[in-house]
Amino acid sequence: MGPEVDEKSWPEWAKALLAEKFFDQCELHSDSNKNECNLFCLDCYSAPPICSLCVTDHEDHPVIQIRRSSYHDVIRVSEIERYLDTAYIQTYVINGAKVVFLNKRPQLRPSKGVSNTCVACDRGLLDNFRFCSLGCKITSTSGDGGDDSSGSSSNVQGFSPSTPPTALLTFKSGNRRKGKPRRAPTGGLIMEK
Repeated sequence: MGPEVDEKSWPEWAKALLAEKFFDQCELHSDSNKNECNLFCLDCYSAPPICSLCVTDHEDHPVIQIRRSSYHDVIRVSEIERYLDTAYIQTYVINGAKVVFLNKRPQLRPSKGVSNTCVACDRGLLDNFRFCSLGCKITSTSGDGGDDSSGSSSNVQGFSPSTPPTALLTFKSGNRRKGKPRRAPTGGLIMEK
């Protein structure tokens, strides 16, 4: 599936980015409508996230914008790939832009019938990807978290079956929608004016 992913040293701000909590109100601009702290300064990474009004204080610094999708933090690939390698991270198209999730998302059920899963958290992925989020890639390839020994089996994981397993077919057929809409019986009740 291509070369091994081996990023032993990630920038310090990358780990700080993953630990931040975004979309709180800015304490300096609490009276403004645009006071969500959804910007992250790469030079001042030890400071909390900033709002769009605080960005003037970081005029010459590289700043990236965090967005929300289904209550999870995402970042546009076009913004983050200038600073970090996003290869092998599953991308999604949201509002016409390719994005990656910052951190792993909780799974309600284990991935069944999926041939390719995230190296770090076992979330189901499309065939060409190895990580579900930027956080999973950083923790798996930073040297201190998890080993990256799945490369030998990646050729097996990258192959998906042509037909889904029969267990999945029977489960889906049980949740079919009702066909033709029908009125509720009135029970012979006739309304007169």
